[in-house]
Amino acid sequence: MKAAVVVTPGTIEIQDLPDPAPGPTDVVVRPAAVGICGTDLHIMDGEFAPAFPIVPGHEFAGEIVAVGAEVSGYAVGDQVAVDPSLYCGHCYYCKRARGNQCENWNAIGVSKSGGAAEYVLAPMANLFKLPAHLSARDAALIEPLSCAVRGFDVLPRNMADTFLIYGSGTMGLMMLELAKRAGAASVSVVDLNPARLETAKRLGCSAAATSADEFDAPRGWDVVIDCTGVPAAIKDGFGRVGRGGTFLQFGVSAYDARVEIEPYEIYRREITITGSMAVLHSFDRAGELMASGLLDPEVFVSHRFPLASYAEALEQFRAGVGRKILIEP
Repeated sequence: MKAAVVVTPGTIEIQDLPDPAPGPTDVVVRPAAVGICGTDLHIMDGEFAPAFPIVPGHEFAGEIVAVGAEVSGYAVGDQVAVDPSLYCGHCYYCKRARGNQCENWNAIGVSKSGGAAEYVLAPMANLFKLPAHLSARDAALIEPLSCAVRGFDVLPRNMADTFLIYGSGTMGLMMLELAKRAGAASVSVVDLNPARLETAKRLGCSAAATSADEFDAPRGWDVVIDCTGVPAAIKDGFGRVGRGGTFLQFGVSAYDARVEIEPYEIYRREITITGSMAVLHSFDRAGELMASGLLDPEVFVSHRFPLASYAEALEQFRAGVGRKILIEP
């Protein structure tokens, strides 16, 4: 099979690799679409993957082409999305239902061969069967949506809360859609890229600007979500949290990123600071939301590339051009 392979940090090659064979409880999926996200940049830069070479691609959906002897409930020809999370199930955190903190954590497309290939191996337990009306070409959006759903799981929110979201890339826009569904009174969006703000406006945000200074919010916001991972945005957002409000660090920062905060303000304003990492019991719920029409793929997906153009697609993503970029192996 053909696969995009990060051979060493900074080097991608399209290689011929052996076709995967399913174990007893595995399936082999032919990806219809594979999303590119910030994690893929970290892998390319040598930060996330524990060893090289690695086939990236943790956001994917496609058709089952082979099943293991003990697989039940799935058959060749089924269209599925795949939760890339691989938890050990027996460590301290797994036994406390915190698999995304697994001490032996792995993930398809991060530490195991991923979906940027003609075929990929996946455990039966990680599958979400797609309803007939949902195309596998669009269902690659389920994995990032499942991360956003996990983010909402950790928020101590109330009906009619006011939201401020930093970043109107894919994840910021998904947070916008979830906030609207969750009963937000208003959702304001900040992004330095005016083109991306136009998409936030198209999706019905309450206000959009390149700086939160442009908004009229003297009491701040009930919920502030950073979807950028950029220290300057994080610092600015922390200062916008209203009394009794919550700051969610959702964007992925570089390992060495640092932000100076004022502990007194956490005390005085009774601010909650929380984080959200990847997927936790949220993949099927994201699949159901996707099937219900929460996301419009025509809005969220801006570019589709063939597998041979994986490196080009990754650099376009790094440059901030477009919204969700998909590879179609």
